[in-house]
Amino acid sequence: MSGGLFALLDDISVLARAAAASVDDVSAAAGRASMKAAGVVVDDTAVTPRYVEGLSSKRELPIIKRITIGSLRNKLLFIVPAILLLNAFLPWALSPLLMLGGTYLCFEGAEKIWEKLSGHGDHAAEEEQVADEDQIVKGAVTTDFILSAEIMVISLKAVLDEGLNDSFWYLLAVMVVVAIVITLLVYGTVGLIVKMDDIGLALTKRDSGLAQRVGHGLVAGMPKLLTVLSVVGVAAMLWVGGHIILVGLEETGWLPQPYEAVHHLEEAVAGATGALGGVLGWLTNTVASAILGAIVGAVVVAVLHVLPFGGGHGGAKGESPAPPEAAPGV
Repeated sequence: MSGGLFALLDDISVLARAAAASVDDVSAAAGRASMKAAGVVVDDTAVTPRYVEGLSSKRELPIIKRITIGSLRNKLLFIVPAILLLNAFLPWALSPLLMLGGTYLCFEGAEKIWEKLSGHGDHAAEEEQVADEDQIVKGAVTTDFILSAEIMVISLKAVLDEGLNDSFWYLLAVMVVVAIVITLLVYGTVGLIVKMDDIGLALTKRDSGLAQRVGHGLVAGMPKLLTVLSVVGVAAMLWVGGHIILVGLEETGWLPQPYEAVHHLEEAVAGATGALGGVLGWLTNTVASAILGAIVGAVVVAVLHVLPFGGGHGGAKGESPAPPEAAPGV
């Protein structure tokens, strides 16, 4: 009897170690997959704070909480099941899907630059009416869906590229961990950013001179931080989108030459610059990807907003020309 009990306990111990190892594998894979999606994560973090601009301080965190829940719902209920089904039945569709999302990121980045240079963005901001909270959350969650889809597809491809385990349940576990961790990371950071000025204001009221100086620094630095985030967000859109397209063209075999040229240039720079080779090689790839992203984005912007047959007719965000005034009495 005791021998059977010890054998059972030994079996349980083996199963527990195997389960712990599986959890470690899932956690490690999720961490590596999340790093692969870092560019889009930066973009997501940079984009979100603008949704609570101009709102009362008391409503900022509740709205971010609603956006966080919407983002988790996007990932767990729609995106993860969809990409896992695609991977199981239409794996060849992942790269084109990723490239389509990359094109959208390039368009978003190029559009922001075009609006800044043309003044359409400022004009639109002046005419924009304050939206209610439901509209704000809906708009944020819609944008999040695109970025979240990019994050999850990049993460899935990163796990598949490792070639260690491609079973459905393993991939599902990794994707769920990635979804939860990245969502909490992004929107936790966003919450901290939007409350930074409030934290600084509270510190200015402390008795400590150091706390007051830190508080004044936070209050003064908040506008600069938002400006930097805006620039980083645009750069990340072009870089990440361009890199996705560059790699996708090579993986699908549609046009491998651009990727090969950039890869050879990256290796040449890395080999010729000694200790800084890795950093400068990565920077070379990043700049080339951003240039490609800017070109692709500019073409889409021209088609949608600038060219006569585009929907925008030169206006921002596809706005139509103002209708002619009605005749008196009509």
